[in-house]
Amino acid sequence: MALRGALYRLSHSSRHFNHTCQQSRAHSVAVLGAPFSKGQKKRGVEHGPKVIRDAGLIERLSNFDFSVHDFGDLNFQHLEEDEPYMDVKFPRTVGAANKKLSAAVRNAVSAGHTLLMLGGDHSLAIGSVSGHAQHSPDLCLIWVDAHADINTPMTSPSGNLHGQPVSFMLKELQDKMPDIPGFSWTKPFLSSRDLVYIGLRDVDPGEYQFLKSFGIQYFTMRDIDRLGIQRVMEVTFDHLLARKQRPIHLSFDIDAFDPSLAPATGTPVNGGLTYREGIYIAEEIHNTGLLSVMDMVEVNPVLGASPEAVEATATLAVDVIASSLGQTREGAHTSMDEIPSGKNDTELRL
Repeated sequence: MALRGALYRLSHSSRHFNHTCQQSRAHSVAVLGAPFSKGQKKRGVEHGPKVIRDAGLIERLSNFDFSVHDFGDLNFQHLEEDEPYMDVKFPRTVGAANKKLSAAVRNAVSAGHTLLMLGGDHSLAIGSVSGHAQHSPDLCLIWVDAHADINTPMTSPSGNLHGQPVSFMLKELQDKMPDIPGFSWTKPFLSSRDLVYIGLRDVDPGEYQFLKSFGIQYFTMRDIDRLGIQRVMEVTFDHLLARKQRPIHLSFDIDAFDPSLAPATGTPVNGGLTYREGIYIAEEIHNTGLLSVMDMVEVNPVLGASPEAVEATATLAVDVIASSLGQTREGAHTSMDEIPSGKNDTELRL
């Protein structure tokens, strides 16, 4: 009963915040591409921003009742000398890319935009979330993914940094993280209570230990099957927003979906989100009025078995983005001051 009461209060306070937010802030969306792949080994994910744009992203967003600013793509350099550190691959290159991204995200949010970051691999979340936190230190993070991405260099089976971004953020892991070359610019900024995972189904042993030890709120696909996606989102918002209304950072890995829907990605795992579940997550986050930054990552056109597979994955990414920004399944509608009349002025006077 206590949880139900909290959810009732939250629903009403969220509606009030959404109204006041729309009244007090001119809504604009900035799109920023981050064509980067060195957080993992498979080539092609650096083309993610292009294929998502080619799937009609900007055209879709232009139908909404807000301004859209496409800032293009950041340029990243691969350092010539970048030896592994504790089996971590390309640490200096990944660190430099995220430092650059962090500044770009901070600047966009500071300018009043809701930011959409197009990856690229999920190591980019280090820069995206940290840049957001520099402007909004009270943010909360919703991580939609098949994987927890909370390994440290000591627990990672692969050494790939796209499986470790959350460990750079969490204060509780500060004493578990070595000083990795390339990352001296960032310090932990997020508490475990400010994070919720949705869609997990491939969690490494060390990651599972962290989730349990720190009491992190997470929902596996089994939880979604058992509770239903509506209840999952209710508990997510109660956990993150019941105490305080604050900005949401949504980090969405396309592999959260079942591979039958999103085949062009680097680490697919069977049994993922359905289309309706993924869209519902996005719609509910939009309905809070609190979305401030969104990452869409791990779309890899090189790994699609056919052009149709690539198109399906990229179009799915556009659908999720659009739903996060206000598209509904009734359609996205611009506001109308009045309903057009079917009669001319003379007929109306008569």
